[in-house]
Amino acid sequence: MDFGFGEEDEAFRGEARQWLAANVGAAVGRRDWERTLGKDGWVGLGWREGGFGNRTGSLTQQVVWAEEYARSGAPPRSGHIGENLFAPTLIQHGTEEQKRRFLPPVAAGAELWCQGYSEPGAGSDLAAVRTRAVREGNHHRVTGQKIWTSLAHEADWCFVLARTEEGSRRHRGLSFLLVPMDQPGRVEVRPIRQLTGTSDFNEVFFDGARAEHVVGAQGDGWNVAMSLLGFERGVSTLAQQIGFEEELKRVVETAVRNGAVRDPVLRERLVRQWAGLRTMRWHALRTLGGASGPGAPSVAKLLWADWHQRLGELAVQVRGAEAAVGPARWSAEEPYRLDPDQHLFLFSRADTIYGGSDQIQRTIIAERVLGLPREPKGDG
Repeated sequence: MDFGFGEEDEAFRGEARQWLAANVGAAVGRRDWERTLGKDGWVGLGWREGGFGNRTGSLTQQVVWAEEYARSGAPPRSGHIGENLFAPTLIQHGTEEQKRRFLPPVAAGAELWCQGYSEPGAGSDLAAVRTRAVREGNHHRVTGQKIWTSLAHEADWCFVLARTEEGSRRHRGLSFLLVPMDQPGRVEVRPIRQLTGTSDFNEVFFDGARAEHVVGAQGDGWNVAMSLLGFERGVSTLAQQIGFEEELKRVVETAVRNGAVRDPVLRERLVRQWAGLRTMRWHALRTLGGASGPGAPSVAKLLWADWHQRLGELAVQVRGAEAAVGPARWSAEEPYRLDPDQHLFLFSRADTIYGGSDQIQRTIIAERVLGLPREPKGDG
């Protein structure tokens, strides 16, 4: 497969690199940064429709932007969920009225989104969701709990998978609802404190929250939700790999500096990590180039999750006992502060769980690619 960059792509790279150099660090906060990106049209390059305040780019230009963004040291995106998950789903399944209402604010960086899928009893088994929505005239009332909701504490809207048909089970009777988060007394967000000391995820409680928009047909939420998950692992995986490359570089530099690289076992593991990263990149490019099958997203998830978890282990192993030592100074407000290697080790423990656990990905490959008998799903 030929996935090269042409003259137009390299010109685009120069424009992107110049813009990032001039603007990274100028924004005051994460929302301000999203608006800065939106103002110059950098949000929504991958949408197949323009005219909402965004510019559209070819697949290779999307790859260029993702890589240059990662290399520039720009902050993590608060608008990722709205731009790369919600918007493509709305373009595919939404009405023209919904597109006109929701796409321009996403493109402008003015409205942030979060994803209301997982529940305490429905994580990897998404079809087990129990959040319910009852229709009242031209809207629904949503009641239930979602968990591990990234950026819910910042989001303006949440797309929620809820059960809208009484007595329905599994994939049937679900709808894809759009819920505004600013509903005091009806939407409550509780941050979840992690081992890293940060709170990137949240619990969200809906108590009769109002939802006026349904994307797709009533009761067809499962198909809409699966379309969205298909967008989850696209060009952004290449930017993720740029971050992985920087982390691996740091681990190698540490091993060289402290002499751990002289250990033949550690040296072999470092080489395996380097080779694994190259394998992930070519798999991602092959997938984006159209040479993929039904199990390609699951293969990609298995590749990067296991690789990144091993890197986290390696990061602390090359440092030895030093990696277990905390900062020299601490306070009651900040009892410990993790350095980058410690954060990598602790956060990567979750890599094989979130975004679809490894067990679920292997089941998908077994059933959809290898044609093995399906696992029993109870009342499906």
